[in-house]
Amino acid sequence: MKKDFEYVVVGCGGIGSAAAYWLSREAGGEVLVLEQFYLGHDRGGSEDHSRIIRLSYHAPHYTALTPHTYEAWAEVERESGARLVVKSGGLDLEPVENEPKFVNQYAGAMRAAGIPHEELWADEVMRRFPQFRLDDGVRAVYQEDAGIVDAGRANSTHVALACARGATVLDDTPVRGVRTVGDGVEIYTDGATFSARRLVVAAGAWTNKVLAHVGMEIPITCTQEQVTYFRAPDLEAFSPERFPVWIWHGGPEYSFYGVPVYGEPATKAGQDVGGDIVTVDTRTFEPNERVRENLRGFLNRYIPGFLGPELYSKTCLYDMPPDREFVLGALPEQPQILVFNGAGHGFKFASLVGKILGELAVHAKTEYPIEAFRLDRPALTDPSYEPVFAM
Repeated sequence: MKKDFEYVVVGCGGIGSAAAYWLSREAGGEVLVLEQFYLGHDRGGSEDHSRIIRLSYHAPHYTALTPHTYEAWAEVERESGARLVVKSGGLDLEPVENEPKFVNQYAGAMRAAGIPHEELWADEVMRRFPQFRLDDGVRAVYQEDAGIVDAGRANSTHVALACARGATVLDDTPVRGVRTVGDGVEIYTDGATFSARRLVVAAGAWTNKVLAHVGMEIPITCTQEQVTYFRAPDLEAFSPERFPVWIWHGGPEYSFYGVPVYGEPATKAGQDVGGDIVTVDTRTFEPNERVRENLRGFLNRYIPGFLGPELYSKTCLYDMPPDREFVLGALPEQPQILVFNGAGHGFKFASLVGKILGELAVHAKTEYPIEAFRLDRPALTDPSYEPVFAM
């Protein structure tokens, strides 16, 4: 078996599979991917049917990138023939006493990027989408291009296209060690030692387990989150043609999100950062009853028709830096190692981030603005930085 590669990717979830695909376009058989579990596993944060994709975001350094996410996914769709993005429109909603905080941030960031959007009052939202039951004080911003990206299909499509170009993907192959050797890297597994010119770490909640081998650690808080699918009585009313993806910005302990019917005969919703702090070793796969009741209470009040008997709840992991911003770039002292951390909201960017990681690995630069995600920013280097996870 070939042991020497130009590029090795650790992790084959959303980001790793995308990096493999974009690297394979440049380097074909010089790409190796190592996945510690089986492909398509449910231990991390990259599976399930549907993830929100949107142009709207809370800060200009994201809205400078969000239009390019659609371009990257469209390129994958063109090559594969698979439909990965389904548009439904999207709402960001906020209960407001005085001046809206989150709605203003989202609208301002979209204005800065020239992204068309509408700012709506509660009655305007309910006229357009009568499924909502909103208080007068709710404000919203609507963007018509938001929708769903099919996570499981996207991952498998990235992998299939990468393999078709000659990339090697090894699952059930955990990394046991990493060592820099000159300008390159050696990666140790149970079965072999591999060498590479560049290493891309896309290991999600396991990122620090990989980086520990080279004496690096990113401050990451890991939480166990969950989504729940409901057998709503009128599924037609919540189809992507009639109901948008939505995010409720209610502060650190009262933020929720949901998507139209897709992938299952059910609606789907979850609480953002509602779960308990865990590690990859202590997490369970049992749904959190407190989080489930929080979600039911919210839906019963604001979108009652969205509820129904539970089809199932599914757990996943968030891995978040203290500022909940992406981490993207080369290690400061070991530039042959690149890393990405998605902060619990990265899947919509997966194909674009894979492209960016590929550019950094091959050319040591990228055309995309990623300065805000540097590894030497205060949130990652100042131990006294206070975590802020609401966004």
